[in-house]
Amino acid sequence: MEKISLRGAQATMLATLYGRALDSERPESVLHDDAAKRAVERIDYDFGKTGMTTTTAVGVAIRARVLDDWTREFIARHPSCTVLHLACGLDTRAHRLERPETVRWVDVDMPDVVALRRRILPEPAGDYALVASSVTEDAWLDAVPADRPVVAVFEGLSMYLTREEGHGLVRRITGRFAGGELLFDVYGSWGIKLQKLVPAVRNAGATLHWGVDDPREVEALHPGLTTVDSWRSVDLPHREALPGAGRVQLKVVGAIPKLRDVGKLLRLRW
Repeated sequence: MEKISLRGAQATMLATLYGRALDSERPESVLHDDAAKRAVERIDYDFGKTGMTTTTAVGVAIRARVLDDWTREFIARHPSCTVLHLACGLDTRAHRLERPETVRWVDVDMPDVVALRRRILPEPAGDYALVASSVTEDAWLDAVPADRPVVAVFEGLSMYLTREEGHGLVRRITGRFAGGELLFDVYGSWGIKLQKLVPAVRNAGATLHWGVDDPREVEALHPGLTTVDSWRSVDLPHREALPGAGRVQLKVVGAIPKLRDVGKLLRLRW
């Protein structure tokens, strides 16, 4: 068993890992992330601290499923592409997604997270690299060949960056590669204001910074960058998998103008 003690933004990766594992145990699982379940079984940690419930676990799985599906679609269109999985944490996306050997997959996270990941998760098959670096640094990206279309997936990252860091990351990726997609989730400004109501954030002692209310803020960071999909969290597909109380909660939140945009999933292309 691997004993873990984390605080701040890094601790939230344990909440999302646990959420995906809980979802995998349900007969009507959204994600079927058995790799997450096996990882949880190897960790000595009080996952009750995450505040994760069945409803929030299914919500985590739905968010991951949409990003997985978008990534699959990109790979199907560009079988010889580069996948940048930023702030990968203990996410098992590289294990979940089947892909041809022609896909180059790069997982990136902080050195201590990468060291933990190596102990907890087996290395995925194929052309795979695990890079120990802050995503806000330049060196790791400069080392990735810019010879293919790229899809950059970053789940649970943008809100922990400052506005300047988030803008800089988008500019660096879109400026380095000739074309590709950005797939990521954002909090709106009200989501940032209400962050202490999110158990995983509050219990980890983390702080959220960057809120995006309008995708045009991101589009303006690179010529030709265009939003091709934008889902409010309250409108995501697979909502029927939520427990009844969760579906009611979504309806209530969706009916309140300031709350219906607290979270979104964005897909931008250039």
